[in-house]
Amino acid sequence: MKKNATFESAAKELEQIVSQMEKGDLPLETALAKFEEGMKLYEFCSKKLDEVEKKVTLILQDSEGNLKETPFGTE
Repeated sequence: MKKNATFESAAKELEQIVSQMEKGDLPLETALAKFEEGMKLYEFCSKKLDEVEKKVTLILQDSEGNLKETPFGTE
């Protein structure tokens, strides 16, 4: 995985790894290396999704029905 990877690039790379592994024609060592890389990509994507979900849940409606964003980590 690249150091400055985006969610989209990591997800695309993960899809490619899954596709390669589904074919079932990779040597065992290569398949294991692809699996390990896939798990790193999965964890990266999962973390990014969690971060976005937390940000989205901080958008609140005020008493007039207007949306108000509350910075993450403040109560």
